[in-house]
Amino acid sequence: MTAATTSSDSRRDVDRWLGNYSEDHRNSTNILIHWICVPVIVWTVMALLWSIPVPEALGRPGLWAGAAMFFALVFYLRLSRPLGFGMLAAFVVLGGATEFLYRALGAADLRWLALGVFVLAWIAQFVGHKIEGRRPSFLTDIAYLLIGPAWIMAKILRKVGIAY
Repeated sequence: MTAATTSSDSRRDVDRWLGNYSEDHRNSTNILIHWICVPVIVWTVMALLWSIPVPEALGRPGLWAGAAMFFALVFYLRLSRPLGFGMLAAFVVLGGATEFLYRALGAADLRWLALGVFVLAWIAQFVGHKIEGRRPSFLTDIAYLLIGPAWIMAKILRKVGIAY
């Protein structure tokens, strides 16, 4: 397989994922809800993982979140390098905010904050899909939980003139 074929196959794969996701997200209210709630949900998952104790011998707080971000980045980079680097930038920003909140609140309060925001954001997501009249994409394939953030990042990249 040549490099051009591999690049073309990856391009079709990312286009397929994002195109299928877009099919379930056409209503402007649902799209707005997703623009707000998807990044918030990504942060809450990161914060919940951050709040899980890490044995000193293994590392510092945030290790589990870092591991999850690493595996998500591998997925995103396989889809598209620009998309992967965009997600890396998002993870750095969200990770910095999470570290700040961890230091300010402590693990237990961070956990409760993240859990509360997580529940509210998912309620909003389901309301958006009720308005849309379509069920959430992840109910057909769990991988769409990773595609939602990529869908938003792809839109951001397009707005700033970067082809994903």
